[in-house]
Amino acid sequence: QVQLVESGGGLVQAGGSLRLSCTVSGRTFSIYAMGWFRQAPGKEREFVAAIRWSGGLTVYADSVKGRFTIARDNAKNTVILQMNSLKPEDTAVYYCAVGSTLYRAYLEDNYNYWGQGTQVTVSS
Repeated sequence: QVQLVESGGGLVQAGGSLRLSCTVSGRTFSIYAMGWFRQAPGKEREFVAAIRWSGGLTVYADSVKGRFTIARDNAKNTVILQMNSLKPEDTAVYYCAVGSTLYRAYLEDNYNYWGQGTQVTVSS
């Protein structure tokens, strides 16, 4: 079993920044990748970014490339999503998840553990 806890969401003005954290505990040795997804009101959940747990390989959705950065803090078993130049359309509940592959990282079926989500609201 793996447990995930997200934090760092909040309210920010357009153009601002937020830093989300996802702390992982449990059978971390079994993790291959970590991903971030988001779900806006009335929309389906969508892929944001993913990283190989051992580091060195990242994948981003086109909508966030150049603005968001995913990284891993090895010492704290934490995955960070640094979000810059935020836009109102980035407003959503953000979820982190444990993945079994980075191939087709955008597919939810590749993720088997999910956090509870953290709200990000970007005002215009």
